[in-house]
Amino acid sequence: MRRDFLEAGKIVGTHGIRGELRVEPWCDSAEFLTGFKTLYWNNGETPVKVLGSRVHKSLVLMKLEGVESATQGDLLRGKVLYLARKDAKLPEGRYFIQDLIDMEVQDAETGVVYGKVKEIFQTGANDVYRIQNENGKEFLFPAVDEMIAETSLETGVVKVRPIPGIFDSED
Repeated sequence: MRRDFLEAGKIVGTHGIRGELRVEPWCDSAEFLTGFKTLYWNNGETPVKVLGSRVHKSLVLMKLEGVESATQGDLLRGKVLYLARKDAKLPEGRYFIQDLIDMEVQDAETGVVYGKVKEIFQTGANDVYRIQNENGKEFLFPAVDEMIAETSLETGVVKVRPIPGIFDSED
């Protein structure tokens, strides 16, 4: 089930004395998180207005409505911010990691089911899917355009073109 609100990042501290927050982004990039005017607390139940945000090193420095001092900001340390799916515009062929988890992985040509996506590692060069079959055996699959034939959120299937050896088993 696709959730309407997705985890966007966690408050890890304050910056300065006027309540600016240091947010660890849980997105592809810190820049992506700076594009939102409203974020949410409590799994999307409570909106909070973003008064300003900017990238600082690997973090986002963010000013939220109602946070006026470092003391108020410190009370928010460890809290998770959420974004509304409807507010996020992803480029064609890009997906939220949370949507890909538990999708079935099939061979694009033969229809053989290799398992389900259980975890996604972001390596910098490309993502890597940890796929687990019904027997519990795990495979690491590089999520590169040449090897991903199709991703369908509607059907819950990722069709792949694996190179020899990735799913070959010596069992």
